[in-house]
Amino acid sequence: MIDIVLIYAALLALVLLALSLRVVRLRRQHQVGIGTGGVPELGRAVRAHANFCEYVPLALVLLVMIELAGGVPDWVLHGLGAGLVVGRLLHGVGLSGSAGPSRGRIAGTALTWAVLLVAAGIALGLGIAH
Repeated sequence: MIDIVLIYAALLALVLLALSLRVVRLRRQHQVGIGTGGVPELGRAVRAHANFCEYVPLALVLLVMIELAGGVPDWVLHGLGAGLVVGRLLHGVGLSGSAGPSRGRIAGTALTWAVLLVAAGIALGLGIAH
């Protein structure tokens, strides 16, 4: 069963939809059919969406595999899942406000990377132990 990761996958799907809707809204507002049309705000929205799509799938695969392997306390999966959701929210908000460094963007990236690093370590340990 993957009851725990299922919750975070659903929450992350909602975040993805929010990022997607932002891109669509900005494309309509600026009449840009594809790409960014040189609109900085749209460029940031596209990158926030793309960055989400680059990191979240592998993180979720790791979390699902860890949950399926068993032997890890539920609180660890909840911590990793919540960290991923918060990290992606922080990054999306931070990048939406500025193309340069921002607290949200830096914190979101660090949190996402921490989740990936810890999940990779746990998965590697579980894989070797089995």
